[in-house]
Amino acid sequence: MTETPAPAAAIRAAFADAGVTGWLHALDLDTGAELDWHADELVVTASVHKLPLLVALHEQAAAGALDLTEQIDIRPHGRTAGPTGLAAMQDAARLSLRDLAYLMMSVSDNASADLLLARVGLDTVNRTTIRLGLTRTRAQHSFATMMAMVREDAGPGGAQALADPHVIARLRALDPAQTNRSTPRELTRLLAAIWNDTAGTAEHCAAIRRLMSLQVWPHRLASGFPFDDVHVAGKTGSLPTLRNEIGVVEYPDTGRYAIAVFTRTVRTAAILPAADAVIGTAARIAVDTLRAHGHRPSAPEPLQ
Repeated sequence: MTETPAPAAAIRAAFADAGVTGWLHALDLDTGAELDWHADELVVTASVHKLPLLVALHEQAAAGALDLTEQIDIRPHGRTAGPTGLAAMQDAARLSLRDLAYLMMSVSDNASADLLLARVGLDTVNRTTIRLGLTRTRAQHSFATMMAMVREDAGPGGAQALADPHVIARLRALDPAQTNRSTPRELTRLLAAIWNDTAGTAEHCAAIRRLMSLQVWPHRLASGFPFDDVHVAGKTGSLPTLRNEIGVVEYPDTGRYAIAVFTRTVRTAAILPAADAVIGTAARIAVDTLRAHGHRPSAPEPLQ
């Protein structure tokens, strides 16, 4: 029997201890060294797909097809549902495209995302990912459609039915063949293009990096790097039993690491801290391995 290499074994053990099935790809943006755990399997992107939408938005702006300062009037009714941002607000608003993008990325606002998607177009998002060589990454539908699929498949029991594993098993939104999808390896390739200024112009890539650095959630990827001088920029994604995040970890010695971690739990509980934290744990194992490969020192252990 062939033994699993030590880093992969550690990642597998971390996922198992947290009670999740996991997929991971990590890439050193400067040396090209990489580490993967089932990185070429299709995964459900959920709100992670807001990043390809953001890249497409900036691509359109660079081409002169739209102006990021363009103002959008947002009615109080008919917005895509969600717990944050405009999706949770009750009054009319007027925001620029770039401020909608901020809400979409910082608090994963579904309403802002679908307003931008209506302006950019689903086909444009898919042309952008194809242009970047992401042949297995596809935006299948809007976030409103995704949430409607969950409600329809849950049936008359509504949100409470999502505690039933039999209901979870029939959710089309959890099937990569029927929803927005990608692979961990393709998503680190997207991150590399953004950080290396090849996803668009240098100006627009810098704007995308800025928005990713403003994400407010510290409990997944960032939890693995609790150091003042290590910078994490990312985008989460969540659906029943799914917890994902992709992002870039930057060390003060200029080390830069693109990470994509996707997980799925057997348990249907909405709050599972261990399932969130393992994203940071697995990412840390991967980054420490890549840093050792590149002869960079690992970050010190946090003080207790």
